Amino acid sequence: MQKNKGFTLMELLVVIAIIGILATIVLASLSDARDKGADASTKSNLTNARSQAEIYYNDKDYSFYVSVADSVCLDVTGSIYDLVLAAAKSAGDDTSTVTNTLATAGAYNQTTCHVATDGISWAAEAPLKASASGSPVMWCVDSTGASLKTTTVLGASGTACPAS
Repeated sequence: MQKNKGFTLMELLVVIAIIGILATIVLASLSDARDKGADASTKSNLTNARSQAEIYYNDKDYSFYVSVADSVCLDVTGSIYDLVLAAAKSAGDDTSTVTNTLATAGAYNQTTCHVATDGISWAAEAPLKASASGSPVMWCVDSTGASLKTTTVLGASGTACPAS
Protein backbone atom coordinates (compact mmCIF):
# COMPACT_ATOMS: atom_id res chain seq x y z
CA MET A 1 0.00 0.00 0.00
CA GLN A 2 1.42 3.31 -1.14
CA LYS A 3 0.71 6.51 0.77
CA ASN A 4 0.33 9.79 -1.08
CA LYS A 5 2.95 12.25 -0.06
CA GLY A 6 1.79 15.85 -0.05
CA PHE A 7 -0.92 18.13 1.26
CA THR A 8 -4.54 18.33 0.31
CA LEU A 9 -5.98 21.51 -1.13
CA MET A 10 -7.94 22.08 2.07
CA GLU A 11 -4.82 21.88 4.23
CA LEU A 12 -3.03 24.40 2.03
CA LEU A 13 -5.96 26.83 2.14
CA VAL A 14 -6.12 26.63 5.95
CA VAL A 15 -2.38 27.35 6.27
CA ILE A 16 -2.61 30.30 3.84
CA ALA A 17 -5.58 31.73 5.79
CA ILE A 18 -3.67 31.46 9.09
CA ILE A 19 -0.62 33.18 7.60
CA GLY A 20 -2.86 35.95 6.24
CA ILE A 21 -4.44 36.56 9.65
CA LEU A 22 -1.05 36.66 11.38
CA ALA A 23 0.33 39.06 8.76
CA THR A 24 -2.62 41.41 9.30
CA ILE A 25 -2.05 41.45 13.06
CA VAL A 26 1.68 42.12 12.66
CA LEU A 27 1.14 44.95 10.17
CA ALA A 28 -1.40 46.63 12.46
CA SER A 29 1.07 46.44 15.35
CA LEU A 30 3.87 47.88 13.23
CA SER A 31 1.73 50.86 12.27
CA ASP A 32 1.16 51.75 15.93
CA ALA A 33 4.84 51.27 16.71
CA ARG A 34 5.82 53.50 13.77
CA ASP A 35 3.50 56.27 15.02
CA LYS A 36 4.88 56.01 18.55
CA GLY A 37 8.42 56.16 17.20
CA ALA A 38 7.61 59.29 15.19
CA ASP A 39 6.08 60.87 18.30
CA ALA A 40 9.18 60.05 20.34
CA SER A 41 11.31 61.71 17.68
CA THR A 42 9.06 64.81 17.67
CA LYS A 43 9.22 65.09 21.46
CA SER A 44 12.97 64.60 21.52
CA ASN A 45 13.65 67.20 18.82
CA LEU A 46 11.47 69.85 20.50
CA THR A 47 12.96 69.13 23.93
CA ASN A 48 16.46 69.45 22.47
CA ALA A 49 15.45 72.73 20.80
CA ARG A 50 14.36 74.01 24.22
CA SER A 51 17.74 73.01 25.67
CA GLN A 52 19.57 74.75 22.82
CA ALA A 53 17.49 77.89 23.37
CA GLU A 54 18.45 77.89 27.05
CA ILE A 55 22.13 77.61 26.14
CA TYR A 56 21.69 80.59 23.80
CA TYR A 57 19.87 82.50 26.58
CA ASN A 58 22.71 81.73 29.04
CA ASP A 59 25.31 82.89 26.52
CA LYS A 60 23.45 86.22 26.22
CA ASP A 61 23.75 86.80 30.00
CA TYR A 62 20.15 85.79 30.67
CA SER A 63 18.74 88.80 28.85
CA PHE A 64 17.00 87.54 25.68
CA TYR A 65 16.26 84.54 23.48
CA VAL A 66 16.39 86.52 20.25
CA SER A 67 18.37 89.35 18.73
CA VAL A 68 18.03 91.15 15.42
CA ALA A 69 20.06 88.42 13.68
CA ASP A 70 18.84 85.35 15.56
CA SER A 71 15.55 83.86 16.61
CA VAL A 72 14.64 80.66 18.40
CA CYS A 73 12.47 79.83 15.38
CA LEU A 74 14.78 81.17 12.67
CA ASP A 75 18.20 80.64 14.13
CA VAL A 76 20.79 81.68 11.54
CA THR A 77 23.29 79.30 13.09
CA GLY A 78 20.84 76.52 12.36
CA SER A 79 20.91 74.32 15.46
CA ILE A 80 17.65 75.36 17.13
CA TYR A 81 15.72 75.88 13.91
CA ASP A 82 16.98 72.56 12.56
CA LEU A 83 15.66 70.75 15.64
CA VAL A 84 12.23 72.39 15.32
CA LEU A 85 12.23 71.56 11.60
CA ALA A 86 13.23 67.95 12.38
CA ALA A 87 10.27 67.78 14.79
CA ALA A 88 8.01 69.00 11.97
CA LYS A 89 9.30 66.31 9.61
CA SER A 90 8.99 63.51 12.16
CA ALA A 91 5.41 64.67 12.81
CA GLY A 92 4.67 64.15 9.12
CA ASP A 93 4.80 67.78 8.03
CA ASP A 94 6.49 67.57 4.63
CA THR A 95 7.09 71.30 4.33
CA SER A 96 10.60 72.63 4.59
CA THR A 97 9.64 75.51 6.88
CA VAL A 98 8.07 76.10 10.26
CA THR A 99 5.16 78.52 10.71
CA ASN A 100 6.79 81.27 12.73
CA THR A 101 4.67 84.39 12.29
CA LEU A 102 3.77 85.52 15.81
CA ALA A 103 0.36 86.84 14.76
CA THR A 104 -0.66 83.45 13.26
CA ALA A 105 -2.31 80.91 15.53
CA GLY A 106 -1.11 77.32 15.41
CA ALA A 107 -2.99 74.52 13.68
CA TYR A 108 -3.30 70.81 14.48
CA ASN A 109 -1.54 69.73 11.29
CA GLN A 110 1.49 72.04 11.39
CA THR A 111 4.54 72.86 13.45
CA THR A 112 4.45 76.36 14.89
CA CYS A 113 7.05 78.45 16.69
CA HIS A 114 6.41 81.86 18.27
CA VAL A 115 8.90 84.31 19.76
CA ALA A 116 7.71 87.38 21.66
CA THR A 117 8.69 90.72 20.16
CA ASP A 118 10.67 91.57 23.32
CA GLY A 119 12.73 88.41 22.83
CA ILE A 120 12.26 87.04 26.35
CA SER A 121 9.67 84.31 25.75
CA TRP A 122 8.95 81.72 23.05
CA ALA A 123 7.04 78.48 22.42
CA ALA A 124 7.15 75.76 19.76
CA GLU A 125 4.69 72.95 19.04
CA ALA A 126 4.31 70.02 16.64
CA PRO A 127 1.50 67.52 16.04
CA LEU A 128 1.74 63.99 17.42
CA LYS A 129 0.62 61.00 15.34
CA ALA A 130 -0.42 58.51 18.02
CA SER A 131 -3.51 59.60 19.90
CA ALA A 132 -5.54 57.26 22.11
CA SER A 133 -8.64 59.45 22.02
CA GLY A 134 -8.54 60.04 18.28
CA SER A 135 -8.57 63.82 18.77
CA PRO A 136 -5.58 65.89 17.60
CA VAL A 137 -2.74 66.17 20.11
CA MET A 138 0.25 68.54 20.07
CA TRP A 139 3.62 68.43 21.85
CA CYS A 140 4.63 71.86 23.09
CA VAL A 141 7.80 73.31 24.65
CA ASP A 142 8.41 76.87 25.79
CA SER A 143 10.82 79.23 27.52
CA THR A 144 9.28 78.59 30.96
CA GLY A 145 10.59 75.00 30.78
CA ALA A 146 7.27 73.41 29.87
CA SER A 147 7.42 70.26 27.77
CA LEU A 148 3.94 68.80 27.54
CA LYS A 149 1.19 67.13 25.55
CA THR A 150 -1.78 69.39 24.84
CA THR A 151 -4.99 69.34 22.85
CA THR A 152 -4.92 73.13 22.41
CA VAL A 153 -2.76 74.86 19.79
CA LEU A 154 -0.74 78.04 20.32
CA GLY A 155 -2.90 81.11 19.97
CA ALA A 156 -1.92 84.13 17.95
CA SER A 157 0.92 85.87 19.87
CA GLY A 158 1.07 82.88 22.23
CA THR A 159 4.54 82.32 23.70
CA ALA A 160 3.65 79.78 26.39
CA CYS A 161 2.32 76.25 26.03
CA PRO A 162 -1.46 76.24 26.43
CA ALA A 163 -3.00 74.04 29.10
CA SER A 164 -5.34 71.37 27.77
